[in-house]
Amino acid sequence: MELNLQNKKVLITGSSRGIGKAITKAFVGEGSIVGAHYNASKKDAEALITGKGIALQADFSNPGKSSGIIDEFIAFSGGLDVLILNAGIAINSNPAKPEKEWIEDWEKTMASNLTSCAALCRKAINCFVKQGGGIIVTISSRAAFRGDTPDYMAYAASKAGLVALTRSITRGYGKQGVVAFTVAPGFTRTEMAQVFIDKYGNDYATGDIALSELTEPKDIAPTVLFLASGLANHATGATIDINAGSYVH
Repeated sequence: MELNLQNKKVLITGSSRGIGKAITKAFVGEGSIVGAHYNASKKDAEALITGKGIALQADFSNPGKSSGIIDEFIAFSGGLDVLILNAGIAINSNPAKPEKEWIEDWEKTMASNLTSCAALCRKAINCFVKQGGGIIVTISSRAAFRGDTPDYMAYAASKAGLVALTRSITRGYGKQGVVAFTVAPGFTRTEMAQVFIDKYGNDYATGDIALSELTEPKDIAPTVLFLASGLANHATGATIDINAGSYVH
């Protein structure tokens, strides 16, 4: 099976570490023209790309400025074929905090994980409709469907919103050639997840999975490549669960 991703113009958010890093490396390996978004780690993002790619900076806690990276990427590459929304934050926010602090954590999470994604999708859709099609892949979470601990309620809610956003795009723009998918990892061994593991323990992370090992970022990337290839377009709107069988009871 040929994925045919050579010279495909792909913008990936949160490229500098974790799942985003694995996805970016996979597309670079396929010969795609990659826009590698980062917030603070420019060096890490630049290390992943070749002369066919560009590192793009944006702080997604400021949604009003986040979508500018699409303009930057199009100016560099001449177009946009695939948008992959991976960047996200998970703030440990105990509900017992003072209300003002808790709401600040909630709003920062929503801005970074959902509102900025919506702004990027809006701009990408305008581009896709004009050119006759395009692909969006959002990286959500198992937490969107089964919830999370009280400290991470905002994270779970933001990721659930991302699923609804993706499905709305599917329903609203499919006849104009835009397809959209959600990938929902479970616990994946990343720096962000390690904070949770350090607090709750490795047994908490692995206790309800069917496999013997925790999912790694490299386990997510092949599915994203396949969805971006155009070979799965009739699965538009679908959520692909990659959680080591933790939904199986």
